[in-house]
Amino acid sequence: MNFIKNYECTLCHRLYQPNATVMTCPVCGELGILEINYDYLAMKKVVNRDYFKNNQDYTMWRYTPLMSIEQRPEMALKVGWTPLYQTLNLQKAVGFDLIYVKDEGLNPTGSLKDRASAVGICKALESNASVIACSSTGNAASSLAGNAAKMGMKAVIFVPKRAPKGKLAQLGIYGAEVILVDGDYKDAFALSKEAIAQYGWYNRNAAINPHLIEGKKTVAYEIAEQMDFKPTDWVVVSVGDGCTIGGVYKGFKDLYELGLIDKIPKLLGVQAEGCAPFYEAWIKHRDILETEENTIADSIAVGIPRNPQKAIQAVRQSMGAWITVSDQEILFAMSLLGKTEGIFGEPAGVAGLAGLIKAKQTGLILTHESITVIVTGNGLKDTVNAMKAIKEPIFIKPDLNLLKPLLNELKKEKL
Repeated sequence: MNFIKNYECTLCHRLYQPNATVMTCPVCGELGILEINYDYLAMKKVVNRDYFKNNQDYTMWRYTPLMSIEQRPEMALKVGWTPLYQTLNLQKAVGFDLIYVKDEGLNPTGSLKDRASAVGICKALESNASVIACSSTGNAASSLAGNAAKMGMKAVIFVPKRAPKGKLAQLGIYGAEVILVDGDYKDAFALSKEAIAQYGWYNRNAAINPHLIEGKKTVAYEIAEQMDFKPTDWVVVSVGDGCTIGGVYKGFKDLYELGLIDKIPKLLGVQAEGCAPFYEAWIKHRDILETEENTIADSIAVGIPRNPQKAIQAVRQSMGAWITVSDQEILFAMSLLGKTEGIFGEPAGVAGLAGLIKAKQTGLILTHESITVIVTGNGLKDTVNAMKAIKEPIFIKPDLNLLKPLLNELKKEKL
């Protein structure tokens, strides 16, 4: 059972009846990404505080009535209900009164993308598809492969040649058919689009498929519920194609419409300086243009965002802002988060924290404001770049007499 009212084009705002085969607006084409609208009055009769108090399913599937799937899958991976930490050491180090971190790297395949892929698998099964496919810079690929394996579905995945080896290893272990494209993400996306059309595979590409955002939005539900439905002033999200931040906004909007929260947090969208089409459009008051994909944060290196309207709307309607960070600032954030809170995030996963630090320096976010930072992916996915964020280990012979002087030096550095 679901409470879908209609589909709405994000460009022309035409309304369409729910249809499993329609993913974009028939009039506007591929750029006409659809928004799934719900009947909140009907939903309120089911989804309320008592519903959550009595629900013992601590996965993303506890939110099934708020999603576009027909029913909760019985055999799916346990995606969601990741920990939300108050970061006592980090907030002191950075200089804020209150910072929470939502560690999405503890999802089954190590990233927030599991939420989208799990829904994609559900919709593919509802459509009686036998193969599901997508293009990805890495995390969507590994999440699709893992979730497809669990549900007994074949996955075909297109990744650009720069994809980190850790993510490629995941794809192979999960048994996906991996197409390593000699090009960037734009090239991988274009080839996946042609292949999906040619072979009739189910399309998991989040920027095209409107159901994928319905999985991503569950991270906002969890943040709110884990805070007793009193979310922080700001929520910070790293941004590539725009689907995640769009999903975060929609999750909070759903809860606001249901009367479960009193406010929608401001959203800070963080992009890498080497690939920042949203920030450039925002700061220059122009349409989004294609940019280079020049950053270590591969998961957000999307030069042509395929889902721009939802991301732009998320920041605008939440009264939020955009910011960019350098690769060096990302590496610093990786090290800082690990040292202060014991959380290992990949470059794209900690870009949000790097953005928060910069937002404080520029006065964009004030010390007394409360913040939630979503760490979108696990650092084990990209150990090559993680090694750039740390100092070299001490290498010595197995001799205590050689170790003593080194430890004395470390004491001077406040070991």
